[in-house]
Amino acid sequence: MATIPQTWSVLTVITVLAVQFCDKSCVIWSSSGSDVLQGSSFEVYCTFTCNCKGSMYADNVGKPQEHRKFNSTTLYLNVRNITERRTFSCQCNDCRSNLDPCGLDIFPGYPPDMPQNITCFQNVINGEKEDVVCTWNTGRNTQLDTVSELCVRTTSGNHTDGPFSCNNSTKGPDLSVRFPVSASVQTISVKVQTHNKLGTAESPTFSYTLHDISKTSAISHKCSSQACKVTVGQRTKHLEIQYSTSQQTWTSHPESGVQIGSVWIQSISSLQPYTLYHFRARTKLSTGLWSQWSTQISNWTQEEAPDKELDVWYADSPESNCMTVYWKRLNDSNARGKIVDYRVKGHNLKTDRTFAYDVSANVSHYSVPCCGSCEVTVFVRNSKGLSPPAILPSFHKTAEPPQDVHVTVDNHSVIISWRKPVTAFAPTAYLVEWHPEDRRVEELQWVRLGRNENQAVITDMKPYECYEGAVYVLYESSVGRARFTGVSTMESAPTGGPSVKEQVEGNKVTLTWTKLPREQRRGCISNYTIHLKTQDSLLSCKHNHIPPSETMYIIKHLPPASYWLQMSAWTSHGEGPAGRGVKFFIERKNLILSCPARFWMVFRCLMLDVIPDPANSKWAQECQGKMNFPLQLSNSCGTEEEDEPVTVDVEELHEEDFTPASDVSSQLCPQTSLSPTTETDTLLYPHTSYIKSFSHDSDSSDQTQTSLETNTTLDYIAAHWAEDEECEEDEIESTEMFDFFPSPMDALMFKGQLTLDTVKIDCIKVFTNSFGG
Repeated sequence: MATIPQTWSVLTVITVLAVQFCDKSCVIWSSSGSDVLQGSSFEVYCTFTCNCKGSMYADNVGKPQEHRKFNSTTLYLNVRNITERRTFSCQCNDCRSNLDPCGLDIFPGYPPDMPQNITCFQNVINGEKEDVVCTWNTGRNTQLDTVSELCVRTTSGNHTDGPFSCNNSTKGPDLSVRFPVSASVQTISVKVQTHNKLGTAESPTFSYTLHDISKTSAISHKCSSQACKVTVGQRTKHLEIQYSTSQQTWTSHPESGVQIGSVWIQSISSLQPYTLYHFRARTKLSTGLWSQWSTQISNWTQEEAPDKELDVWYADSPESNCMTVYWKRLNDSNARGKIVDYRVKGHNLKTDRTFAYDVSANVSHYSVPCCGSCEVTVFVRNSKGLSPPAILPSFHKTAEPPQDVHVTVDNHSVIISWRKPVTAFAPTAYLVEWHPEDRRVEELQWVRLGRNENQAVITDMKPYECYEGAVYVLYESSVGRARFTGVSTMESAPTGGPSVKEQVEGNKVTLTWTKLPREQRRGCISNYTIHLKTQDSLLSCKHNHIPPSETMYIIKHLPPASYWLQMSAWTSHGEGPAGRGVKFFIERKNLILSCPARFWMVFRCLMLDVIPDPANSKWAQECQGKMNFPLQLSNSCGTEEEDEPVTVDVEELHEEDFTPASDVSSQLCPQTSLSPTTETDTLLYPHTSYIKSFSHDSDSSDQTQTSLETNTTLDYIAAHWAEDEECEEDEIESTEMFDFFPSPMDALMFKGQLTLDTVKIDCIKVFTNSFGG
């Protein structure tokens, strides 16, 4: 029953429309009108004026919508949760072709908010009051046609309040209305009404006294380099002017202006040259309140020549006596104008010749010609002239450097401290310079300190960058320097490794590389590691602690094999990945060893560091003082005529002290060096520095004969003997020497006390295999 009134309402509309538009194909309307609430639901109806089959469409889509039938002539659509503008239309499909379809636009939106921020003011120019201007804000956008009206009520003298006049209307989010008031009006009351098809909103009433809303206009201003003159066109008893450089902190100028007729003139001094200032003013009559602040005006003061010399420093060129001069840009208060350029002048104290160069304002350094006896001066220039000269002194003497330079990294800042050098002269200043590693010329920075200071705090070092620098103590004609290196505020392991190039010569390989790119270092490189292994992985070793300054490394005495080599870099936070590797091959024909060299390599593999004392043997105790053999020394190599086998001294190892080598590679690194003149040997095989004794032995006799007389002292034979010895025997490839090495350490393990009576090694087979005997 609740739907009966709505049904009768729809039927009434249909009847009226049918009568009025019987000559049209259809009539369309909405149950909520054309302006609807955002997100609402409603129905759209179509009534056809002729007996035809009708269709309903939405948003210019050619496909008919699924409509419902209200009666024989009316169709309708249910519209749900509308959020944007939509268009609906109806069409009669079988009526006369001259009848047009009908359509309807639906606009979703909001009712108006209460008007906000209502303010009113009255401009006073040349003593004459102008119209009152009121402004306000309507709140959020209704997305519909919305109209605002300002309603004003004025009061003059003792008259009672009259009615509101609401004749001023406007549209938009930020609105203003100007209206005149008579000279007798003392107060005004205003309110704002806003309405659209969805509703109406009204603000509270605000009352103003015209004295309170008078607004002063600063009509002109003119500035010199250090003063500005502000002119206010208004007759007034009191004037206040404020100025600011940031528009946040305002400074009030004392009231000391001069009024000439209807114009008030006030000068503001003690301003900075070439600075943008903002001004505002307000007035007050003999009675009443201060007016509102005037519209803000701005202007630059004029330029003056720079009043301070540049801070200059230099960097010597490592290739010549030339140097690069650096300077720091002046701040705005010292530049006192727009920088035009820099001028670099030089004076040769020996020849009295001079040179001068003008450098662009965007540049902060310049390389001067080579001149060991030149005094260099740098100026900065603006439109008004040059700055005082900044003289770069010529330090012809070296002084004692600062003592105990210490670098501390603390929370992304770096503290550099030092002690004053012990000298009879007082320094003029200290200077600390720093720059990324190998980038002194490109990225030099510095700070100049007083003569009594002993530390500098640096806060602009980039993380993951390695810095170096120096502390200078400056005197009138001399300078002392103490360097520091390896400073980084933040580090991690490198992200890459060096790319190596190799050059093979015989049994040695020379490696060269370039430093890692700066973005891959991630801090200060502490050392490099070379990873070397054979292709079959039987031989593998590392060469650690290669200084980061090196770019070349030599590995010697490599046995013939195919090798794979890579390099990695380290920081204090760990090792980075290995770089691009190289493959190289040591050929057999390149390794030719002399007979003594072959002999020495065999025994070097067998000999250990500790040699037992021959005096403890049974043979020595029995024969003590009984035998005297002639000394037989020979520098010739072993031949086939030698029928006496060779025995060697070995070390006694207790079982509990013996640990089999699980990683033979750690003991098999070849001899290496950083340069041809400075070698640090790491031999491919473990060795002792000396051969202590040789003796002859026989398997068929318990007697052992010595080759030395008892009154003859046998000196130790140095390990380099094998390398200096020559041999007339045909040389063979050294790889044949390595075929017989099973694992000498595994075989030489003994229990109890070891004497020469219990150790006898028959090397006949060794020499037979090695020398072809």
